[in-house]
Amino acid sequence: MLYDFFLAPFADYAFMKRALVACLALALGGAPVGVLLVLRRMSLMGDALAHSVLPGAAIGFLVGGLWLPAIGIGGAIAGLAVALLSGAASRATGLVEEASLAGFFLIALAAGVLIVSLGGTAVDLTNLLFGSVLAVDAASLMLVAGIASVTLGALALAWRPLIAESFDPEFMATAGGGGRWHMLFLVLVVINLVAGFQALGTLMALGLMILPAVAARLWARDVWRMTVIAVGIALASGYGGLLISWHANAPSGPAIVLVAGAAYAASLFAGPQGGVLRRRQRAYHRHG
Repeated sequence: MLYDFFLAPFADYAFMKRALVACLALALGGAPVGVLLVLRRMSLMGDALAHSVLPGAAIGFLVGGLWLPAIGIGGAIAGLAVALLSGAASRATGLVEEASLAGFFLIALAAGVLIVSLGGTAVDLTNLLFGSVLAVDAASLMLVAGIASVTLGALALAWRPLIAESFDPEFMATAGGGGRWHMLFLVLVVINLVAGFQALGTLMALGLMILPAVAARLWARDVWRMTVIAVGIALASGYGGLLISWHANAPSGPAIVLVAGAAYAASLFAGPQGGVLRRRQRAYHRHG
């Protein structure tokens, strides 16, 4: 009975195995990047970049159909272009970078929807917005795994300066090289959003990156433990979401993100680093 519920879908069906491996790769690559986004207080900026890949992905889809390289390359170009243009506009005008990014991301999102609407169908638009991890093929899996490998390699080489810039960007800018590390960080965000886009769509791609990181922030103070916990939550969310999708015949992407959301909600209540329960205990001991 337990085997049939928890393991049989992955043991008996190849597409479920590929989906699980894709979630594993997304967790390993995306969760650490999500922790950096949370530390930099740039979660909403990540959301803007997630939507910014849509016009490039839409053009790639119209040119190559469901051919993965076209969609992935188009999405990466669009996301990086929005990041670069928003940074340039901010430096040229004095606008806060988040405000500049918001303008470009809204333009990109509207352009992407318009492109798909003019050249595709409602089903095409739904696929681009919500994705389907259950439809991940061997080529998609190789891309997602490749992006996870590149991300882990880059983080291994640049972890210290990226963490330092997260806590003290002014010092890194004064010391030199701050812009270089910030650009590397933006590239890592964009390529991991492209990886998530392949499986979860533009509306869900950021969920598996941010929700585990925010939840982990309520369980640990030091960055290393926070990262390990975030990866664990992301892995559990992928596995749990796929099970719910299989047994309830529900969309896989929203199911995965909702499991991550449930972990976040539980962390808000029980997390030892600022959770509601811990705050009430401290208040009780303080006044008792």
